[in-house]
Amino acid sequence: MADLIPRHFIDDLLVRIDLVDLIDSHVPLKKSGSHYTALCPFHNEKSPSFSVNRKKQFFHCFGCGASGNAITFLMDYSHLAFVEAIEELAAFIGIDVPREQSTYTAQAKPDNLKDLYLLLEAVAKFYAKQLKTNPEAQQTVEYLKHRGVSGIIARDFMLGYAPDTWDELTKHFNKKLLLDAGLLSQKEGSNNSYDRFRGRLMFPIRDKRGRILGFGARVLDNSLPKYLNSPETAIFSKGNEVYGLCELLQKNGKPERILIVEGYMDVIALAQFGISYAVATLGTATSKIHLDILFRFASELILCFDGDDAGRKAAWRAVEAAMPSLKEGRQIKIMLLPQGEDPDSLIRQEGLEIFSKRIISTQMLSDYFFEHLTKNLKLATIEGSSKLVNVALPHLQQLPEGVFKKMMLARLQKLADLSTQQLTESLENSKKLATLKTNKHRSLKGLNGKPSLARSTIALLLQNPELTGILIKEIPHWDEFEFPGLDVLKNILRTIVKNKPSNMGALIECYRDTDKYKMINTLAAYNLELDTASKEIIEKTFSDGINKLIKQAKDILLTHLLVKENSHSLNTEEKDIFNILIKTLK
Repeated sequence: MADLIPRHFIDDLLVRIDLVDLIDSHVPLKKSGSHYTALCPFHNEKSPSFSVNRKKQFFHCFGCGASGNAITFLMDYSHLAFVEAIEELAAFIGIDVPREQSTYTAQAKPDNLKDLYLLLEAVAKFYAKQLKTNPEAQQTVEYLKHRGVSGIIARDFMLGYAPDTWDELTKHFNKKLLLDAGLLSQKEGSNNSYDRFRGRLMFPIRDKRGRILGFGARVLDNSLPKYLNSPETAIFSKGNEVYGLCELLQKNGKPERILIVEGYMDVIALAQFGISYAVATLGTATSKIHLDILFRFASELILCFDGDDAGRKAAWRAVEAAMPSLKEGRQIKIMLLPQGEDPDSLIRQEGLEIFSKRIISTQMLSDYFFEHLTKNLKLATIEGSSKLVNVALPHLQQLPEGVFKKMMLARLQKLADLSTQQLTESLENSKKLATLKTNKHRSLKGLNGKPSLARSTIALLLQNPELTGILIKEIPHWDEFEFPGLDVLKNILRTIVKNKPSNMGALIECYRDTDKYKMINTLAAYNLELDTASKEIIEKTFSDGINKLIKQAKDILLTHLLVKENSHSLNTEEKDIFNILIKTLK
């Protein structure tokens, strides 16, 4: 969706916006040396750890780790999607957002997203009308009545019926837009298309602004699949949406808690009984993305799963996904239902009052976590305690730094009967193992927690894109050398040359939605202690760093060639490089 807004407009917008002014309009800032500080708006704290750098157009919290540019701030602070944040920034300085007319390569992309939203709204109304007037829909109506769904709830959730025909939609709507919206299916290499949803109960999926993004559909006989979702489109990605959030926010913009259930009908049945704070994932496992979205609106989330084996497995996967999201002030509870029950059946059986009490008194994630891991362990034995530590620590390491993490570690220490020294050693070993397994950029890290020369030099370029000229001058022959972080350095250089960002905030934006975004943000937040240094000092520091890296690379290459030379196995090209390197050492 982002590429419908011209890249040059986003770059120009980040140049024209002053991040200090933007954040100060939401969170009062105080000048502190070369930075501006405030109490972090993303977690609770008593002393300021939130810092904004005007020169770099970058914010960073040393408490919770939140960081980014102006776009990221608005997305996190105001709970906006990317395009919404762009629109908000444009409004902040009083300009309009232009739109590009482009083709969508993977699947035909509409020239105007507004037309796509209007189409989906019209189709939802069409389906809703079919539910009321089409005689074929009688079975669907009877099903809803049997489930106790009232006309008001059906209206609130815009429930509908898709006629059991192959070409009903093309009789009423634009075929190209229907294809773009995923409402028609088309065989590859064929121009023939047909309605994707036929003879199904339809559930419009809306974003928090009330715009319809796609549909979920349920069949009422034994056909498969039982549930069918819209495919990925220009505006719909099921992994980034939850069903019922729009309806929830319409009832209460600041809910005390949000209940996450597994299906559309669970959400609707609970709403029918007065629980209007339930949402459901769209046929996918509960992910960190889902949790982070919902934490924007409530500080307490309750994960509700069926009590069967599949439900228990899903609950544990959700707990694993939740660990990185448990910042200060957030909490998650795990609600496992009795065997054979789902939210719909249980609330009918127990009633609203008892079911509500069940929600409030359900198990905290911390209790569930340790109960799950210790269930089959004999903690009185060394083997049992050791296994608990080994399986628990990798999960606990993912928790954000703070009181909750400290308390979880303290509980592990007590359960495993560890001394403080043993726990510390286990933590260090776990960190080393995690680094070896998952850190793709570990070559950039120095020893004993200190930044390596490569890391500092790359961070310096990222934070000062104007140093590109020096880099091009200092490294005339890229392919002759190899040192840790070279690929990252080259990537940043190419990005700067191609996009010509005016500051670090604009450069970071070039990496959004890429696999390097997290790493770039980490490098951007690194304190090089050069914020008040002159241009000459920054340039010299960078030039010296590059020269040292090249020297290290030369030494490594020369050592390698010396070994080969002693065995008389150098080819002509290697001999030429060897002679050049020898001359540089004289």
